[in-house]
Amino acid sequence: MKQTDDESLAISLIRDDLPFRLQRRLGLIPAQGLGMVRRAVFFALLTWLPIVIWAIATGRILPGTVDEPLLRHFGVHVRFLLAVPLFILGEGMIHQLSTTLTPYFLTSGLVQSTQAQDFVSIIRSIARLRDRTLPWVLIIALIIAWTVLEPMTARSDLDHEVNWASNGGAGRLGFGGWWFMYVSRPIFVAFLAAWIWRLILIFILLKRIARLDLAIVPTHPDGAGGLGFLKRLPKAFSLFVFAVSAVLASRLAHNVLYHGVDVQSLRLMLIVFLIVLVGICLAPLMTFVVPLATAKRRALLDYGALVGEHGRLVRQRWILGKTEVDDSLLHAEELGPVADTLTLYEAVRKMSIMPIDRSSLLAIVIPALIPIAALFSLQIPIKDILIKIASTLF
Repeated sequence: MKQTDDESLAISLIRDDLPFRLQRRLGLIPAQGLGMVRRAVFFALLTWLPIVIWAIATGRILPGTVDEPLLRHFGVHVRFLLAVPLFILGEGMIHQLSTTLTPYFLTSGLVQSTQAQDFVSIIRSIARLRDRTLPWVLIIALIIAWTVLEPMTARSDLDHEVNWASNGGAGRLGFGGWWFMYVSRPIFVAFLAAWIWRLILIFILLKRIARLDLAIVPTHPDGAGGLGFLKRLPKAFSLFVFAVSAVLASRLAHNVLYHGVDVQSLRLMLIVFLIVLVGICLAPLMTFVVPLATAKRRALLDYGALVGEHGRLVRQRWILGKTEVDDSLLHAEELGPVADTLTLYEAVRKMSIMPIDRSSLLAIVIPALIPIAALFSLQIPIKDILIKIASTLF
């Protein structure tokens, strides 16, 4: 195993980007650490508390004054009390895994010494891309454009979501509605966009690493040519997945409870949602399909020839009784007896062409399914839902 003392290889996808620098200047992030708890509390209160205080003051929090009070709009509360804090807490997971897994490409020997400098250059290029201001300027511009234009293009749906804040006239909102529209929602979308941008960064990082001439070991016991350590990566996205799924499920729950929507009619939309969400989170790992498939294809031929030659020598010596056989291959300590050579070939044959296993899938699927299961439990017994999920997963 090769060792490196270059701490710059432990790249964080969180530290030193534009939002991180701004939050540190504001005192939300301390000199050491990420300040996740204080930021989660701060942004949850910033986005949710003014709305609730206004709703209480104007009698719009509970049924009575308006047909659909704020309390019944579950999506509002889940966005700001659950999703926003989880987006922030999830940054800690992605920071820890990215700083742990990235250097392992070099220390494990996957990146050979001849390409070590190329690997370092990839890490530094991703760090520069992470620190650039332009991507965040574009994100902010898109959020502003969406905030201004979205009410014009999706008026009926938006009116319904903020009807608890209406002052009676069409399009006339009270303070709570304006705070929701132009402060709270943009903040939520900004955190969502930040996560999408970081997923893009991970994809670019792994894509560039996959283009190197990696020293993949087809017989590696991790079943992924030595890339099995990447199977842990989807765990970094668990809180993000849960938060996104909870926001969608909470909004749909309002329609199910108060507008007579049948949950069965939502099945197709939710299936598509799950497929897209899982695909987005696993896409970075899919960048290794080509190098792993290539290594497996070559190894099947190489190890197949080796096992075949080994078997022919065994037959010639022990079945046909030929004593003049060159037995150097038969006595090679690395290969051992016939059973061991077959084990090597089986290891190659079973090697996955994706560094993804059941734990990787469950790290994404289970957090996504929990809010959806809660949604379906509004009309279907939870026992039936759990049995269906268990039979599908296991």
